[in-house]
Amino acid sequence: MTEHRRKIRTVEMQRLTIEEYQQAEKLSLIVVLDDVRSMYNIGSVFRTCDSFRVEAVYLCGICQTPPSTEIHKTALGAEESVSWKYFPTALEAVRELHEQGYEVLSVEQVEHSTKLHHFKADERKHYAVVFGNEVKGVHQEVVDASDGCLEIPQLGTKHSMNVSVTAGIVIYQFAEQLLMNV
Repeated sequence: MTEHRRKIRTVEMQRLTIEEYQQAEKLSLIVVLDDVRSMYNIGSVFRTCDSFRVEAVYLCGICQTPPSTEIHKTALGAEESVSWKYFPTALEAVRELHEQGYEVLSVEQVEHSTKLHHFKADERKHYAVVFGNEVKGVHQEVVDASDGCLEIPQLGTKHSMNVSVTAGIVIYQFAEQLLMNV
């Protein structure tokens, strides 16, 4: 006989209000989107960032910014809770992050990348992760300016994943190591 598992209703989850979220302790991580063209991908990243209380999202280059009906469609309001900032280029964002003491890691398939499952986050550091365009990835000059690169091992026939899926995997890895103490 199977055990009955009642789905929890939204009102039972005791989620934070936007004001409570903005005051809550954040994961020491900034997500940088480098020329991500799909507003649905941007919205999805915002929603994942809200789930794990990411410090901020930096939107760069051709990325659209809130307010946007398309971003809202997948963000479901997370674009209002998660802090964000726009930069004309991701390279400008990386330079500012370095000035603020962040370790910047591009998520890209490059020579000598660190496989994500081998990466160990240091809770004393502040991190930023850069995710690239759906077709071209992270710009080479951004890769060059980064402190390192992370790569998600892939075992199938494809050599890439959707940027919002990739962001979810990477953000979860940081949250697991720095927030959840799992």
